[in-house]
Amino acid sequence: MSFLLPTWTLCRRDLIRFWREKARVAAYAASPIFFWFVIGSGFGDLSVFFPGALTMTVLFAAIFSTMSIIEDRNEGFLLSMLVSPAPRLTLVVGKLLGGATMAWVQSLILLAFTAVAKYQTGNLLEVAGMLWLIAFSFTALGFIIAWGMNSSAGYHAMMNLVLFPMWMLSGVLFSPSKAVPWMKALMSINPMTYAYSAVWQLLDPKADRYAPIATCVAVTAGFGILLVILSAWIVSRPSKRTAG
Repeated sequence: MSFLLPTWTLCRRDLIRFWREKARVAAYAASPIFFWFVIGSGFGDLSVFFPGALTMTVLFAAIFSTMSIIEDRNEGFLLSMLVSPAPRLTLVVGKLLGGATMAWVQSLILLAFTAVAKYQTGNLLEVAGMLWLIAFSFTALGFIIAWGMNSSAGYHAMMNLVLFPMWMLSGVLFSPSKAVPWMKALMSINPMTYAYSAVWQLLDPKADRYAPIATCVAVTAGFGILLVILSAWIVSRPSKRTAG
């Protein structure tokens, strides 16, 4: 109980705060629809665009959900958590679960258009599970970066520097097999490459897979576990940043 209760409390706090911000809720709901009707229509072949749109949606939503860490620091909430008797790991897991859940729900809105994209619907549960894994893993990445930032503006700049290259070098825009050697090497160490490949293969058995699904899932899960461990480590270190 000393772990589960504060973890659930933190997760629930983020979800409630998100729900009370109606403009934010509207933006989360509208973004997948925008991707679908505006950008997706320009591609013509939605079967090619759809997996990339799904991964982009969950990636960006997961990363930016952790911006609340900066807000919590400025409001003094982080300091009160760190001096409480609750294990510090609860801060990490609670924030990750809250952020990942919000990102996952946003990706599910877009996933609801699967039938329109003419995909087989038998793998929807598997796709949803993979999207949850992606959401959790990349929320952890956002947590680590947000923990060291002092302002939302700086966080936005850093995220744009990290996110777009990760997404563009995941195989969404071009196949790794057609990339030049140095770019192919970057794609091979990009965890988003494996996340995207898994989603595409689950949606389309004829997809140009980068690696077997089992490998893609293992890499994404390993990436997430590593970042959770790293998150717990940086939270356990004494830092003046948490005081605002």
